[in-house]
Amino acid sequence: MSFNVGLSGLNAASTSLNVTGNNIANVGTTGFKSARAEFGDMYANSLFLGSGRYKVGSGVTTQAISQQFTQGNVTTTGASMDLAINGNGFFITSNNGSTSYTRAGAFGTDSSGNIVDASGNRLQGYGVNANGDLVSGVLTDLTVSTAAVSPKATSTLTETVNLNSSDAVPSESPFDASNSKSYNYTFATDVYDSQGNKHSLSQYFVKTDTNAWSMYVTVDGVNPAEPSSTVPYSADLSFNSSGALVGSTSDDFTVDNLGKLTLIDWVPASQNADGEMVANGASPASGGMLLDVVATTQYNTTSAQTAKVVDGYAPGSLSSLSIDADGYLFGTYSNGQSKVIGQVALATFANMQGLTPAGGTNWKESYASGVPVVGAPNAGVMGDITAGALEDSNVDLTSELVNLIKAQSNYQANAKTISTESTLMQTILQMT
Repeated sequence: MSFNVGLSGLNAASTSLNVTGNNIANVGTTGFKSARAEFGDMYANSLFLGSGRYKVGSGVTTQAISQQFTQGNVTTTGASMDLAINGNGFFITSNNGSTSYTRAGAFGTDSSGNIVDASGNRLQGYGVNANGDLVSGVLTDLTVSTAAVSPKATSTLTETVNLNSSDAVPSESPFDASNSKSYNYTFATDVYDSQGNKHSLSQYFVKTDTNAWSMYVTVDGVNPAEPSSTVPYSADLSFNSSGALVGSTSDDFTVDNLGKLTLIDWVPASQNADGEMVANGASPASGGMLLDVVATTQYNTTSAQTAKVVDGYAPGSLSSLSIDADGYLFGTYSNGQSKVIGQVALATFANMQGLTPAGGTNWKESYASGVPVVGAPNAGVMGDITAGALEDSNVDLTSELVNLIKAQSNYQANAKTISTESTLMQTILQMT
């Protein structure tokens, strides 16, 4: 019996050495989770071997090799596609439909723009539809599209402007954009047509009387509706004694509400070879462009534009990618626009110890682990994501070196048990 007891001890010590050695070998592996050998004693069930406190054990057996899913240190790398999970959850990857789960977040892109790990497994998450809306609940391969963003024609210009109430009526009349003595204040705004061409919308303000101003508008220096004409569009603005805008009238704009002027019949144009402004074949936003000047005031302070919101933009290509704590992928484009192009999904399990190691710092779902619960980062029990960082191995090297010494001592002690039993056996044989 003692031979078997000693042999089981040698096997257990060898298993412990293997587990400890594997932990030490992977101390630098990103996302690696250390393992622990768990042992249990053995007792033979027999009527002839005694019972209760007189029962002698039959040695030791390995009950489990348990993964320790404690948090590893998060180390900054600076690479935008490197991801680390703070808290619960696993990244979900797919290889031709075979799903794996990992804590190693060293990702990049392949030739098709798919976000992949070093083994080519594709990161899973939530994509966006044709309208750019996130499609939650349906996992898909996350892709970084390098396609250019289509241009958008400017449809709204909202501005906050103050006109100096102490200004005098200009000394020269009528208004002439080339004569600064015929107006009090001017500024320009970039607007875009349907093809993404940039145009300059200029506004000129002329004081006509107490609490009364005229606003003149040109696009690229010409009439918005007739590129061959330099006659601007115009609107009359009136203010009350408190300096607030109280009315607007115009023959060139459709006045929707107080101070909301729709620029109609805008014809995008550009210079031809002769320097003439001619239509360029593009179009303005459908329905014209809303020029909202409701916030215009007339106070006794310097004329100035203090706020402006304008939509529309030129076409643009992807210039950078960023990922936030909630897993949203933001694409920033050369035209200054940014948009969500996807969201990383995470998975967690009722029994993480039941996951089956698959190599490459990956795990597979098993019956013991239960089915995965999939969700967005930073929601429910899911951890958040740190971009530009990786989670280190959670191996405590000092502890593992101590375990190595203990396993070695255990191995030597169990070998001594067998050696002692062999000596006793020889003694018995010599007596016969």
